Amino acid sequence: MTQQCALAVTDDLERRIRKPVDALRCVMSCVWIFVLAVAAVAASATTTGLETDIVGASRRLPHALLVVAPAIALFALLLLPVTLAVSLLLRRQARLLGEALATGLLAGAAAQVVNIALLRPAAARLYDAITMTGPGASHIDALDPYLAGLVAYATMIGLAGRPAWRNALGLAIGVYAIVQLAALHTTAVSFLITLLAGRAVGFAVRYGAGSVSQRPPAREIAAALSGGDLAVTAIRRVRPAGPGVAGSRHYTAATSGGGQLDVVVFDRDQQAAGAFYRLYRRVRVQGQVSRSAPLSIDRSVERRALLSYAAEDAGVPTPRLRTVVRVGPEAAVLAYDHFEGTTLRERNPGCADAELGCVWDAVTRLHAHHVTHRGLIADRIAFSADGGVMLLDPGDGDVAATDLQKRLDLSQLIVELALFAGPEKSARLAAERIGGSDLVAVLPLLQPVALARSTRKALRSRRDVLPAVRKTLLAAVPGGEVTPVQLERIRPRTLVTLVASVAAIYLLAGELASASLGSVLRSADWRWGIAALALSAATYAGATLSLSGFVAERLNFLRTLLVQVAGSFVTLVTPAAVGGAALNVRYLQRRKIPAPVAVASVGVSQVVTFALHILLLVVFAAIAGTGGKSPITAPTWAYFVVAGLVVLAGAVLAVPASRRMVRARLSPTFGQVLPRLLEVAQHPRKLAGGIGGALLLSLAYILCLAACVAAFGRSVPFAKIGFVYLTGSALGSIIPTPGGLGAVEAALTAGLTAAGVPGAVAVSAVLLFRLLTFWLPVPFGWAAMNFLERRQDL
Repeated sequence: MTQQCALAVTDDLERRIRKPVDALRCVMSCVWIFVLAVAAVAASATTTGLETDIVGASRRLPHALLVVAPAIALFALLLLPVTLAVSLLLRRQARLLGEALATGLLAGAAAQVVNIALLRPAAARLYDAITMTGPGASHIDALDPYLAGLVAYATMIGLAGRPAWRNALGLAIGVYAIVQLAALHTTAVSFLITLLAGRAVGFAVRYGAGSVSQRPPAREIAAALSGGDLAVTAIRRVRPAGPGVAGSRHYTAATSGGGQLDVVVFDRDQQAAGAFYRLYRRVRVQGQVSRSAPLSIDRSVERRALLSYAAEDAGVPTPRLRTVVRVGPEAAVLAYDHFEGTTLRERNPGCADAELGCVWDAVTRLHAHHVTHRGLIADRIAFSADGGVMLLDPGDGDVAATDLQKRLDLSQLIVELALFAGPEKSARLAAERIGGSDLVAVLPLLQPVALARSTRKALRSRRDVLPAVRKTLLAAVPGGEVTPVQLERIRPRTLVTLVASVAAIYLLAGELASASLGSVLRSADWRWGIAALALSAATYAGATLSLSGFVAERLNFLRTLLVQVAGSFVTLVTPAAVGGAALNVRYLQRRKIPAPVAVASVGVSQVVTFALHILLLVVFAAIAGTGGKSPITAPTWAYFVVAGLVVLAGAVLAVPASRRMVRARLSPTFGQVLPRLLEVAQHPRKLAGGIGGALLLSLAYILCLAACVAAFGRSVPFAKIGFVYLTGSALGSIIPTPGGLGAVEAALTAGLTAAGVPGAVAVSAVLLFRLLTFWLPVPFGWAAMNFLERRQDL
């Protein structure tokens, strides 16, 4: 008792905290709502059959039960929240009751808003799928506002520690569901979505408003530590200087023997901290690259303790783990000996070669015992006054580490030292310490995706560091070549492309539902169809001339033409103008053209094509907007799109950081393009061929669209057709879908309709145009790519 009275405590305990698990549960509820809605739409026949079985089973219940059950269920659903409210008032939790009531009202109002929105014609298909009714059937609400409000109310209160209340609520909801299904007042899908919506709203509000903290204070932590050979006399809350452990609190404690401890507290309410980022890393990169961590606090503490003991057993200088204790049911504590010294971040740039060598010795010794650190950042590499090295917090590492995990540890160390000691010094030291075949294995892993989060952030502002390290290490590799290693499962750009493609295909299916391919081909004039096909083929000749014109070296016309045809297959899985450009660069490199020159040549071709595209768009817009008796009028949504792009461009240019980013992205491109353009300008025939090819490319596409419109008996002025195509093509280049899928169709259909073409004819003409210019060349592109690969031209 005397010891507790003498204890000096400085704490900053939060009264309300946000639990990451609430955010995780909210997101998972939303995901399940989406899955149920998609399943209901995609498999309406199956879900309708399931619903029929459920209703039939409920109708086989005794009649007396079906008569009494509705009243009992409604009474229970009304009585439960009232009784729960009285219980909270008796326990003096009026604030929690008020928050729960507000959350319930919010969820009920949100459900009613959704019901109103689902009655809109645009949502008719989703409404019919959820309610499992056919068009023209009697109206029922898609969601039950009262049930959603009740679930959100109970979720906000939290019934995890109240099994009697939880069981009573589950029983009442189950009876209510059976009654409502038997009376045909709801459906199984509607009921499940209502429950999930209530949970989602409840968890969202609970995470946003926070929950009352049940964390043990500093005094209880000190009492738990004061056992055995430890006697804590003072404890103080501190904030870690660097990136701390996710979901942890940090204290510094003084002991009666004059020692000092670094105390890390893991609270159970933070057991899902960082789960979204870990999930993102798990999806994006390979398993051994993403440093996975258990969601359970117990497993996390056990792992960190194991790694501390493993590092100590390996003889690696790291703070000694003094004790691991529990503080009640809500927290676990790890206490380490405090280390007096300065970190690499604080020593920068005053690190000597001998000190950096000691860092390498410690990491090498750790790896010799098959243990990795996996957190070798500047805040976890410390130096003592006598020049000794200490590796702090090895808890993110691996025991029984594989060779890949060790190499990833080394790549992190090399880049981190390069940031604070210089690229040349770090690379030279790495070449001395690793050398030989091990260096060949480590060098391909010097990728941002394999590095720690803080290191990646630092590299964004110092883009010269990583290339300089690679260049220096590559010079030390025998032969000067290494085999690239793919560490990513999927890139963010690929994921965006995939999602956008799925959305585009869905929207495109709706746009073209009124015109099947067979009916389009039967109703089209085959003579105009042949002309459109020939013009589609002419676009590849234009692309060939454009590329050849901006390459000073002589290219074989037939081979270059086949490369452009192969590009039609590549654009099936890549955004417009991306896959084709990469294919052209690869082809030029195979022609013994240096990589920088190849990139510059393709860049010149794209820049000139873009400039001609804008010039033609302005000319055709001026002619189409003023000439003729019926000038073209853009649809209303087009003005909003243009206004949005203007606002976005203005916002980007108004922020200095955004301007610097745009300048950093564009400066290298123009730095390569302008010298190449000046070089080509010295050869007038080449320049004329390149510009002529770019003009032929655009004009062939415009004439092809005009022929497709004429194939259905309609004639549109050439200027209007040109304006419509160029606008649709520009939108297709912006939208990150393969070949601009979805955006091009929507823009061309709207443009032709605005030009006076009937809607059905516009849809058919666009379908024929995309068939001839996008889908039909795909098998020929696949054959051309295989042929060129066999000839080693790609």
